[in-house]
Formats: sequence, structure tokens, C-alpha cells
Amino acid sequence: MDTDKDSTTPDKVSLSDMELRQRTPEDTPEETEPQVETDTSKLTLKKEIGLFSGIAFVVGSIIGSGIFITPQGVLRNTGSVGLCMVVWSSGAVLAILGSLTFTELTSVTRTSGGEYAVLMKTFGPIPAFMFVWAIEIARNPASRAVQCLTFAEYFSTLLELCGSPETPKKLIAICVLVLLAITTSYSVKLSARIQVFFTAAKLGALVVIIIGGLVKIGQGTLSELPTGFEGTVTVVSDITLAYYSVMFAYNGWNNVNFLIEEVKNPQRNGPLSSIIGVSIVAVVYILTNISYLAVMTRQELYQSSAVAQTWGDRVLGSASWIIPISVMMSVFGSANGGMGTNSRIQFAAARDGNWWEFLSFINVKRYTPMPPIICHVSCSADRYLHGATRNHHQPHHVPQLHKLGLLWCVCSKLYCTEVQSKGRPETDKDSNPHPHYLHAVVSVPGCGTYCR
Repeated sequence: MDTDKDSTTPDKVSLSDMELRQRTPEDTPEETEPQVETDTSKLTLKKEIGLFSGIAFVVGSIIGSGIFITPQGVLRNTGSVGLCMVVWSSGAVLAILGSLTFTELTSVTRTSGGEYAVLMKTFGPIPAFMFVWAIEIARNPASRAVQCLTFAEYFSTLLELCGSPETPKKLIAICVLVLLAITTSYSVKLSARIQVFFTAAKLGALVVIIIGGLVKIGQGTLSELPTGFEGTVTVVSDITLAYYSVMFAYNGWNNVNFLIEEVKNPQRNGPLSSIIGVSIVAVVYILTNISYLAVMTRQELYQSSAVAQTWGDRVLGSASWIIPISVMMSVFGSANGGMGTNSRIQFAAARDGNWWEFLSFINVKRYTPMPPIICHVSCSADRYLHGATRNHHQPHHVPQLHKLGLLWCVCSKLYCTEVQSKGRPETDKDSNPHPHYLHAVVSVPGCGTYCR
């Protein structure tokens, strides 16, 4: 019996061994090592700008210090109050038509970058590179430097300085540039909120000027308003120069298109932001000039270096201190909008391989293009070191190479019209039913103004 038991035991053991060998890997619990998941999705800019923020970017970028300091250039070149109002009104119409043109162009490119994206799409990398080089090395940094230096000049009036030294003003301007770079790099939403706040502040200051002028008109003070069209200038070159001053005042009507990739529902909010923003600015500009002309004489306007301050001393009296603060807030808001929009030009060019590659990098936590913002600030601060901001109240100090870019954009519009009319897919036609030739034709009259 014992022998039989011993003989059967090896068979059982061998059977169990076979079962263990035949057991599948799923039946045996194994320790799984932790795996690292890699996000391979494309990093893009976040859509943080709505309709209200888009309007604030347009209005805040257009309204700077010019309407407070030197709005009398249009009156000097037109010669009469009536023609002056006509030029301001027709300039607003041209700005709205220009914004519609850019909206149509953006619907084709569908990328941020403004004029650069249009030139890249239609004429290729060489003209686009030339535009970026001119606009981002010469014009935009100089404009930003002038805006911050204007802020510094008004801010320095609140300080006790011996004489009028330039070094403290330049240091203040550089601090403003750095502050703008920090807020713009931190978050698009924060930059949009800052823009909304300062836009509301500058509009509030202009509303004070408008209401003060209307009160004076109600009291019977009309000053230059009854003269109408007396003394109207008939020289074409002077009228053209008046239009140049007006279009410089409306500069910024296309700024929302630089941020089109960050706009929520861009097909709707893009055109509405431009149209509503430019319309608000036009009404404010016209009413503000009426207020100036109702309170001040023509000679006082010509001789004043800060028209709003002179108006405030006459109408507001001891409360005129709000004017320099309003100018500072207006300039800061305009510089904030310009910083956010212009930095996207370098970003778009670098992303296309048409500029330095590192300028296309996006911060993975903030989703903002920090390298182009830093580059923009560096180029602007460099203007102070080379003294390129003298006579900064005059718009002519800024290189006018951007006029060629604007003219090329009109040519791009004509080019896109011809190409798309021949080979554009039917789906794209249905998504944008507006006739392309309309905005191209109505934009041509503005070429003479920009290219004078």
C-alpha cells in the first residue's frame, strides 16, 4: 500500500507543475510599473478675448494722448470749423471701411499677425519679412517708447524735481515698459481686464470734457462754432495733411485682427469689435472737438501745447488736476493695447519660420508669447539710450514705412478677390457671403492719404 501511494505522488506533482506552466500570463498577477503620459497636443494661444474686451482693445488702442494734447492740427489745415468736422467724420468712415477690409482679409488668413499674415498669404515670405523688419524694428518700438515717455512727463509733474531732467523721465518710462511686459506676459485675460479698465477711465475723462462743453454751449458760450465754413482752405495738399492727422488719430482700428486667434467666436466678435469700437471713438472725437471749439478761441487752440489742460483751467478751475491724470491713464491704456497686439506680429512671423524661431515660443503655463513681448520691450527701451524720442508729441517722428505695408494690404485684397473668385471652394463662399470686391474698392480712396 505504501508503495502504491509513493508511486502516485510524483504523478500528482508533475500534473500540478504542468498546470502552473500552462497558466496564462493574465492569470498571474504582476506588478505594473507606473507609466508617464505625454501630452502631444499642439500648444496654441488661448481664446480669452470676448466682444467687450475686443471693443476695449480697439477703443483703448486708438485713443491715446493726441486728443488731449494736440488736436488742433486738423483745424489748422482745414481753416474752418465746418470742414474740420467733415474731415473728422469722413476719417471715421474710412477707418470703419479699413477695419472691414482687415476683417475680410483675416477671414482668409485666419491667423494672428495683422498685415504680416496678409502679406505672407498673398506675396510670400520676402515682402512679409520686409514688413516685419520695418514695423517691429522701427515703427512699433518707437511708438511704444513715445507713449511711455509721455506718461513719464505727466507723472514727473507730480514729483518735486529740480528743473526738467531727462534721466528720471526715461527711468520712469522704462519702468512702465517693464510693468506692461509683466502684465501682458502673465495672462491675456489680465491684459484684457486692464485694457477694459483704462478704456473706461479715458472715456470717462473725455465725457467730462464733452459734458463741460455742452454746459458752456447751454450757457451761450459758442466761441468758434458759429463761424461754420468761414475761411475754408481749398488747397488739396493742406486738406490731405488734415486727413493724415485724422487717420493718425484713428490709428489702431485694425488692432483686434492682430489677436484674432485669441478672440472667442472671431467670425462674430472680430467685425463687431472693430465697427463698434471705431464708431465710439468717432463720436467721442467729434464731440470733444466741439467742446474745445465752444470754449477756446482759434488762436488759443493754435498756441496751446496741451489743449485739454488749457480747457480744464478755464472750465474746471481747481479740479483741472484730473486732466494730466486722465492723459496718463489714456497713454497707459493705449500702450497696453499696443503691447498686446504688436507682439503677435513677431510671434506669427517666427511661427512661419520668417523670423527668429525662439520668438514663436509660448509659455506652457500662461499660454502667452513671452519672447516676442520681451523683444518688443527691449527694442523700445533701446530708443531711450539713443535719444530717438525727441519731439515726441509730433506724429511725424515715427518712420512711415508702415504706409507701404497698408498699401500692400489693399493690393493683397485685390489679389485675394481675383484668386478666390476663380478657385475658392463653395463651402468657404457660403461661410462668408459678403462680396470681396466691396471693401477693396472703398479702401482705395484711403491710399492717397496713407501714401502722401
